[in-house]
Amino acid sequence: MKEIKSIAALAARFGMLPGVGRKTALRYAHAVIDLSEQEIEAFCAALKDVKSSVRLCSVCGNYTDSEVCDICAVRQSKKICVVSYPKDVTAIEQTGAFDGVYHVLHGTLSPMNNRTPDDLNIKSLMTRLDDVEEVIVATNPDVEGEATAVYLARLIKPLGIKVTRIAQGISMGSELEYADAVTLTQALGRRTEL
Repeated sequence: MKEIKSIAALAARFGMLPGVGRKTALRYAHAVIDLSEQEIEAFCAALKDVKSSVRLCSVCGNYTDSEVCDICAVRQSKKICVVSYPKDVTAIEQTGAFDGVYHVLHGTLSPMNNRTPDDLNIKSLMTRLDDVEEVIVATNPDVEGEATAVYLARLIKPLGIKVTRIAQGISMGSELEYADAVTLTQALGRRTEL
């Protein structure tokens, strides 16, 4: 069957999004065909609006539609939670377990991808550390996240500021027999008293 160019082009655009494979991109493209003219215009307007109105918070680097994000504008805290991406702020905020402020690096250290400390939002973090008692590093528990955590700890600890790392281990509801050796080792090493 001959491929329709406009559907293929739209699917290719959807395929640029993270986690969207070829089949899903085609499904999205076909779904767009069924939208009304008004729905298409609203969809396009939403895309343009998010691109033009969302910027980085001048304090923490999180996404915002104003100069300073809502969290930085309202919260005063002696704790800063450092995350890799704005989506990580959203994930932590949804737990309701943290009432401090954030700092978004916009990536992690990655020698393989030529991402160095100069490519991350680290310099502005260092300027925020006056009166801070604790920096919580909440990067992903992978090689790049660990390298970033160690790098930040080496920078911040000499300033007399407590640097902690989020705990890692067995997730709630999982079964031990399916956990890998590294995860089990971390879970045992970071156990807490009951």
